[in-house]
Amino acid sequence: MGNYPEWKFLDYVGSSIVSRIIFGLLYIAFYVAFATHWWMFLLIPIHLIMGPLHGAIVNWCGHKYGYSNFDNNDKSKNTTPFDFLMLGELFQNNHHKRPNSANFGAKWFEIDPVYPIMKLMHWARIIRLRKAYL
Repeated sequence: MGNYPEWKFLDYVGSSIVSRIIFGLLYIAFYVAFATHWWMFLLIPIHLIMGPLHGAIVNWCGHKYGYSNFDNNDKSKNTTPFDFLMLGELFQNNHHKRPNSANFGAKWFEIDPVYPIMKLMHWARIIRLRKAYL
């Protein structure tokens, strides 16, 4: 890993073309192992494009449309009407204010649908949330 911190190394590996090809092959292997009909293989392109498309929507809408709860000296916004479809990811302004918080919602009407699942997984000891971020 050299002088790179662990996260920098993981980011480098995760962003490499080799890891993207490996993940693509793993998706295809999953379909080969579990698809019960030929037409299910038609879903592979949709499956492969979902991640980049989700990232583009979050980064575009989350910095262009909506409102701000906090002055973060950036253009991050919360886009509540569409946030449920993005599972809490469009609370960008809240996330930029508290990047390590498990709950992206800050106001009573900002519901992060993934947070209760994370709390349940924490309770079941599947994951560990740090106390400061519960």
